Amino acid sequence: MSVDIAHQPLSVSVGLIGPGLIGKALLRQIEQQAGKLLAPLHADKFNVVAVANSRQMLLRPEGVNLAIWESDLAEQGEPLDLDKFAACLAAASGPLPASLPGPSCSVLVDCTASDAVSSRYAAFMRQGLHIVTPNKKFGAGPLKQYHELRDLSERHRRRFMYEATVGAGLPVISTLHGLLETGDKIIKIEGILSGTLSYIFNTYKPGMNFSDVVADAKAKGYTEPDPRDDLSGLDVARKVVILARECGMEVELEGMAVESLVPAQLQGEAVSAAQYMEALPQHDGAMAAKAAEADAAGGVVRYVGCVDAENGTASVTLRTYPAGHPFAQLSGSDNIVVFTTERYKDRPLIVRGPGAGADVTAAGVFVDLLQVIRSHPRA
Repeated sequence: MSVDIAHQPLSVSVGLIGPGLIGKALLRQIEQQAGKLLAPLHADKFNVVAVANSRQMLLRPEGVNLAIWESDLAEQGEPLDLDKFAACLAAASGPLPASLPGPSCSVLVDCTASDAVSSRYAAFMRQGLHIVTPNKKFGAGPLKQYHELRDLSERHRRRFMYEATVGAGLPVISTLHGLLETGDKIIKIEGILSGTLSYIFNTYKPGMNFSDVVADAKAKGYTEPDPRDDLSGLDVARKVVILARECGMEVELEGMAVESLVPAQLQGEAVSAAQYMEALPQHDGAMAAKAAEADAAGGVVRYVGCVDAENGTASVTLRTYPAGHPFAQLSGSDNIVVFTTERYKDRPLIVRGPGAGADVTAAGVFVDLLQVIRSHPRA
């Protein structure tokens, strides 16, 4: 008797690497929603079967108990072995009960910021795994490996999804895909793409000390422990590279024009984070001059990533915008991306909202995960 696999319920297995703030939030969301999603996804199983941090992994082909995964990982976890992790995940979506060979879908979710994990994406995909990630390291990494994974994705019918690499939970990548796939032509993409730098420049006004605003942002937890990790512009630059590549531009991170907001004298490992914060007030004058010049012209300074698709350039710079510009009206730590296209030339398309936070970023990852499951080949 033949079996119509296309009409059999799907068996979904998920493996998570990196259960930090975003990863934990994602596991909570999956625990709350997985049971409710079985019918809409036409699935009979939606299990997290593996969880790993940088040291240990918990492999449970029958499904991790998401109510107690943290204690199980700590008490019963084994040493991390990425090959074994991937093999467990690939094998977890086995045949359905009653010996019916139903379709299966295995998805690796990388919530780390690790090159060690992202450099293995091609190998994972060859094992039949889809990949979902908010990790920017791969999308902004060497072009050769980027193109290799794209090619593998097409040939093996496995998805590489990375919405949350730009704008956390905001629909930035999907909006760009929609524009391109429907034949629109991108002219320019401009964005305030760092929640940290958004907060700093939304707060900073002429007459204030820039160093005080940075110290305030650090105290409130908006910056990395070393604020130079934000102020160097590298995080924004990675996001710009990802957007530029979506537009078909062959951009490498190392070749991009990136204006660092860290004074040259305070860069490098020879200067500690504490020494940087102590010395930063000595450099307030340079930023004060830029803010005063912008204010005199009726504008504000903002730290912006730009993809100029018409001219084939990408950059990250401090720019001046008039008071009526959407960038000047941003508040808090929100992100904003402005798409200027042939269709949206006179009135550009704007995506705006929280650009950071564990829950919204995890939700962006979760949406990608659900898209993978819905698009997985059923036969």
